[in-house]
Amino acid sequence: MINLKTFIIMIIITGCTANYLTAQNKIVMVLSAADTLSLNQGKKLRQTGVFLNEFYLAYHALKQAGYQVDFATAEAKAPSIDQESLHDKYWKEQLELKIKAMDFIRKDSSFLHPKSLKYILEHQSEYMGLIIPGGQGLMVDLAHSKHIPLLLQQFAANQKPTGLICHAPSLLLTIDKDKHPYIGYKVSAVSPIEEFVIERFIMKGKPVSRKIGKRLRRLGLKYRSGFPKANFAIKDRNLVSSQNPFSSAAFSELYLKALVEYGNNN
Repeated sequence: MINLKTFIIMIIITGCTANYLTAQNKIVMVLSAADTLSLNQGKKLRQTGVFLNEFYLAYHALKQAGYQVDFATAEAKAPSIDQESLHDKYWKEQLELKIKAMDFIRKDSSFLHPKSLKYILEHQSEYMGLIIPGGQGLMVDLAHSKHIPLLLQQFAANQKPTGLICHAPSLLLTIDKDKHPYIGYKVSAVSPIEEFVIERFIMKGKPVSRKIGKRLRRLGLKYRSGFPKANFAIKDRNLVSSQNPFSSAAFSELYLKALVEYGNNN
């Protein structure tokens, strides 16, 4: 028979093992809750938020691969979805997934009741990876959150896979250069031509934060991009970044590869 002391030790070991396995399978996806973007130095306001396919296609790929996903926003408010991203042109041959995505954002409890960034920072050991989808909304709230640079630095310090989509690589600009873990890394983000098209023909106005690629280069990262609307993403060690809403396939492939590499090394 097992004595009480042995039984207690077995419970502790089992609990620790369960926590470790959970951490090895859990990703946090940080989303924007901002719904209004200021353009032309405040003369124009526009609806904004997370780009739906940039978030959902990455989420779908993770779930298909067997990973768990938690959601977080700056203050634990429900994420906002950019209405522009609902157009079929961003989904190409994946309209069935668009229908699922629309249903998901209306009904999923974890999406509608996300955790705060403060919580994620305090529990970052529970997660093996981080993804921040794009959309102009993140340049309103996440870019000004004191938690974002700390979160990026913590995940980098542990070489955990970090995925930044479209506009999200701009958040690398929130880290002080003398403390920056990604100086010299290859990175992609929305291209100058795509920024021009978005500002001139879609938003019809200029946001405060612009010229992301140029600013990333100036900081010391090796910015790269493909042609407009290209399925383009880059993986440099634990950092995976992509260019636009049409880069989901390339991003998911490289990010899943980064997760497997991390799992094999830890």
